Amino acid sequence: MNNMEWNIDPVLFSFGSLKVHWYGVLFALGIASGFKTMKRIFINEKRSLTELDSLLVTSIIGIVVGARLGHCLFYDPNYYFEHPLKIIAIWEGGLASHGGGLGVLIAALYHAKRHNIGKLWLLDRLAISTAIFAFFVRLANFANSEILGTSTNLPWAIVFQRVDNFPRHPAQLYESVCYLAIFVLLWSIYRKTNISRFDGAILGIFLTFVFSARFMIEFVKVKQTAYTTDLALTLGQLLSVPFLIVGLFLCVWTMVHRKNSL
Repeated sequence: MNNMEWNIDPVLFSFGSLKVHWYGVLFALGIASGFKTMKRIFINEKRSLTELDSLLVTSIIGIVVGARLGHCLFYDPNYYFEHPLKIIAIWEGGLASHGGGLGVLIAALYHAKRHNIGKLWLLDRLAISTAIFAFFVRLANFANSEILGTSTNLPWAIVFQRVDNFPRHPAQLYESVCYLAIFVLLWSIYRKTNISRFDGAILGIFLTFVFSARFMIEFVKVKQTAYTTDLALTLGQLLSVPFLIVGLFLCVWTMVHRKNSL
């Protein structure tokens, strides 16, 4: 069976010594798409766009700092404790989505307090834009031939030639498709139902679906930690469980409140 081969150059184009990478372009597209989504929401709800500009800056800082620290602390702590200056070497790669999630959560809570906005109201709407952002980030991982899947003989397996010659699950694409579907679902819920009136509902759905998908896809991912454990679950699965529990709690909590308001 002839599997698809993937050997794209991580550098999209260059100007002299300046190199523009696929990862950076797709990451920027994710930010832009998330911002456009939030802009439509703010316009729809007659919120100040000046307020949105501040949220964008705060969120980017939260995502990048959180994702970097998450990678350093969760996936290779011994190395970064021995080489602390390497923590800031973000250009060498290494971002963790769970850390990015925590980072944007902290950033959103800070923004909500500073601008006197309802915390769950903001997180609900930010969840929608985060889903489309995550879609582009996983495409960036695919372009970089990173976050690989395990070997498989399935017909849609892909050979990542920059890594080895084994056909593998395109785990990045699995996640990317899931996040795009979740974005479409959340956007439809926001636009076509009254669920968004119940603070925490959209966030609960987002957390439940995103981290259920992440948990399941981890079964076909190569382990990313620099250390081994005797646990049956991967670190990615263990980190997903708290988010999943919070998501389920919010879904039940808002469902109860919704019934009581009828």
